[in-house]
Amino acid sequence: MKLKNMLYAALFAAVVGALGILPPLTLPISPVPITAQTLGVMLAGAVLGARYGGLSMVIFVLLVAVGAPLLSGGRGGLGVILGPGGGYILSWPIAALVIGYLVEKYWHKMNIARFILFNIFGGIIVIYAGGVTYLSIVSDLPWGTAAFQALIYIPGDIAKAVIAGFIAMQIKKAYPLIKKTNDVQKAA
Repeated sequence: MKLKNMLYAALFAAVVGALGILPPLTLPISPVPITAQTLGVMLAGAVLGARYGGLSMVIFVLLVAVGAPLLSGGRGGLGVILGPGGGYILSWPIAALVIGYLVEKYWHKMNIARFILFNIFGGIIVIYAGGVTYLSIVSDLPWGTAAFQALIYIPGDIAKAVIAGFIAMQIKKAYPLIKKTNDVQKAA
């Protein structure tokens, strides 16, 4: 692993932490707050790819688990991970990995629509699957009830997927960080 790639992974963990500065929005129908941090998760996968995007979110989750107050509202610690919203947070590395995998697979065909679609798949569907299931288990709610509560998050998460798609497309044009193995072989 190159030092540069490790720095990028750490940088995106820091980006997600910085997005935690924005205060959480709590709603009376769900114990899980609305935050801006999933925007960073989507960007990590779309900009860094599967390996380093997933690694950046593993770093972030580990920092939160040991008590770093990186989550929105200055939250952190194992209690937050084990709480009702923990499934969403634990899904972030998987989401970044899935988004990154899809972006890498279609790297030469990437456009804004694909970035948005991949962000929706990894950043919403994957995260909700883990988050809703975990919330259902931890809160002793029927899965359908937990899923219904999560519907309130969809408009904001779609907006984040669109924003992340536009940002990732601009980064791809200006300073692409994902390198396909075919590109390296052609250059050699």
